[in-house]
Amino acid sequence: MSERIGVIGAGSWGTTLANLLARKGLDVTLWAYEAELVEEMRATRVNSLFLPGIELAPGLSFTNSLQEAATGKDFLVLVSPSQVMRGVLAQLTPLLRPGVVLVNASKGIELDTLMTMDQVCAAVLPPEVARCFSVLSGPSFAREVSLEMPTAVVAASGDPAVAAAVQRLFTTPSFRVYTNTDVVGVEIGGALKNVIAVAAGISDGLGLGHNTRAALITRGLAEMTRLGLSMGAQAETFAGLAGMGDLVLTCTGDLSRNRTVGMKLGQGMKLADVLGEMRMVAEGVKTAESAYRLARRTGVEMPITEKVYQVLHEDKPARQAVMELMTRDLKAERW
Repeated sequence: MSERIGVIGAGSWGTTLANLLARKGLDVTLWAYEAELVEEMRATRVNSLFLPGIELAPGLSFTNSLQEAATGKDFLVLVSPSQVMRGVLAQLTPLLRPGVVLVNASKGIELDTLMTMDQVCAAVLPPEVARCFSVLSGPSFAREVSLEMPTAVVAASGDPAVAAAVQRLFTTPSFRVYTNTDVVGVEIGGALKNVIAVAAGISDGLGLGHNTRAALITRGLAEMTRLGLSMGAQAETFAGLAGMGDLVLTCTGDLSRNRTVGMKLGQGMKLADVLGEMRMVAEGVKTAESAYRLARRTGVEMPITEKVYQVLHEDKPARQAVMELMTRDLKAERW
């Protein structure tokens, strides 16, 4: 492969993906917002802020210049937090040539517009650039990928050839990539699983046990599926890696930032104090609000999402939220 790749965002996941590609011998440039982080990575070959203890490939380049990271690239991997993606894309627009493959690896729903990242790209970028959009998602903690633990994810694009190109680019002996054409389903799964992970963390923080967590995961999957179907997604996507796979990982894994937020809330901490302790973004905090508003706009019933939103943004006591979920009107199980 002779592809040139830019990776926009040097958090744990952006750094991991850039390093994965550089380990394959590809020409990869990683952009970081923080100039001091760029200097540190150049000097030490480690991102101590977001991915400590992981040695970065000798061929990986670092920059604080979006122009250097994006100009002339064949693939551009977008790993900025979802709530700043629009601003980053606006800066990138004059730098991108038609035919560059965009790989979104950020999971969220824009708060102001309730758009997925695919929709944001379509709104900001010229059509000849936005048509090569894809999304990379699935159960994949950055540290485990960096340690080359076997991982499977999905690359989705409306253009099967684009999805196949992303599949070939990222696949390694320890990182298996499947393809999909259901972009909206993959994006909704990736965004909503973070909200349900906050709920699972709250349950764990309250000490409610495995039964409760299993119920939240299962009924959370039903909520994700209902919202996705209302937006044109395919039901089977939510039974796959970007749906059930990512949901189970994020709701049960100790490396999950969103579950950690929920656990601390369940243990009695205030949200501002929880977030003040964190270096990295927990996308589920803002996605809870955007998903709650999106559910109300579309008329989709999402009771777990509603209670997470109320705990996070209306100071509803966590134990009260659980009780309200358990005492809702009785009904048949449905998706």
